[in-house]
Amino acid sequence: MKIKALILAAGQGTRMKSEHSKVLHKVFDKALMEYPILAAKYVGAHEICMIVGHKAEEVQKALGETVSYVLQKEQLGTGHAVMQAIDFIDETGEVLVLYGDTPLITGETLERMISFHRQSKNGATVLSAVVEDPTGYGRIVRDENQRFTKIIEQKDASQAEKQIKEINGGMYVFEAGLLKYALSQLTNNNIQKEYYLTDTLEILLSNGYKVDAITAESANDILGVNSREQLAEVTEIMKQRINLKHMTGGVTIVDPGNTYIGSSVIIGKDTLIEPGCIIEGNTQIGENCHIGYQSKIQNSVIANHVDIEISVITDSFIDEGTHIGPFAYLRPNSRIGKNIKVGDFVEIKNATIGDGTKISHLTYIGDADVGENVNFGCGTVVVNYDGEKKHRTTIKDKAFIGCNTNLIAPVLVEEGAYTAAGSTITKTVPKNSLAIARAKQENKEEWVTKKRMK
Repeated sequence: MKIKALILAAGQGTRMKSEHSKVLHKVFDKALMEYPILAAKYVGAHEICMIVGHKAEEVQKALGETVSYVLQKEQLGTGHAVMQAIDFIDETGEVLVLYGDTPLITGETLERMISFHRQSKNGATVLSAVVEDPTGYGRIVRDENQRFTKIIEQKDASQAEKQIKEINGGMYVFEAGLLKYALSQLTNNNIQKEYYLTDTLEILLSNGYKVDAITAESANDILGVNSREQLAEVTEIMKQRINLKHMTGGVTIVDPGNTYIGSSVIIGKDTLIEPGCIIEGNTQIGENCHIGYQSKIQNSVIANHVDIEISVITDSFIDEGTHIGPFAYLRPNSRIGKNIKVGDFVEIKNATIGDGTKISHLTYIGDADVGENVNFGCGTVVVNYDGEKKHRTTIKDKAFIGCNTNLIAPVLVEEGAYTAAGSTITKTVPKNSLAIARAKQENKEEWVTKKRMK
């Protein structure tokens, strides 16, 4: 069955008190609106349309061409929002209606809703939730046989209806043709003069079509974000969900309350995560790794048996058996081989480091190709920028770079070559040679004594 998804993201979000669109605020490394998009894709939505309004250009810039858009110039209700996408809705198939500010909705929950919708042969299905305090929510009203009859808003509910704890989650799956028909019958004959999407359900029921509600297994699935406080609340819930998933899969998280892992991260079993770590994006961490406290890893691949201490790693690859840190910084496009030591206050950028190499401390390697079993002395700098262009340095296998060496790119250090401590290397160092590029020491005896006498 063909599925399309509509995601409502036109609201102003005034309670956020922000210059940015509400749906662009983030839970971990993803904007709020990205989560319902991922959930829709999980159930096979082949086309997704964002209904935008406030800060529409900002939303479109963030998502690019990954979805289509329609503009709701005036915010005249949820039904009015969906009416703007009438040309997007087909005559056949199914349409999911979701919200851009509900990041806790999962693909599994939508899958249950769609399966229930199909098995029940409904014209429309509502996602509901059972909560202890339903104040402020629309109630799901059922008859004595538990058949759905309507959604009643708090302000219109009787005292008996106000006691109902099953609430409208605001997410739906419709038969596409029936949704188009119901939208054509919508009116705004109410105090707010708005078009309510909930009214489409009564229209379908009154025309003999079946409508029902399925209750989410967790009421958290429907939580929306309208304030900074609520943003923090859903972030906490998301953190708990993600950390529990990894721990169930065999990962040790020492302090789950102080560990922040993005929803797309993959971590192998028997890996240990210490407190204060932030792991984001499309990061993959292998088995039996040790991620030390307060490390930050983004969009990187970490192989098995890697040890990382208090370091920052971005858009990089680290192979098996390597030790990183403490206080190392791996910038984008760093490829670190096997059994390598990258020690304290080492920065690497756009460089390949061969197996068995040691870069123990206080070294910068940028735009370089380093071979295997190379040793870098303390204070080495690969000088890759001439003020206009970046240049690459090549260091072959088993080279030894003395302390405080400056390698002025582009330059080549051949296999087994040495550089003397304190040298500034500007020319090729031949294989198995020693390069000394420093001024000869001269001692001026009694210079200090004479200076003091003056």
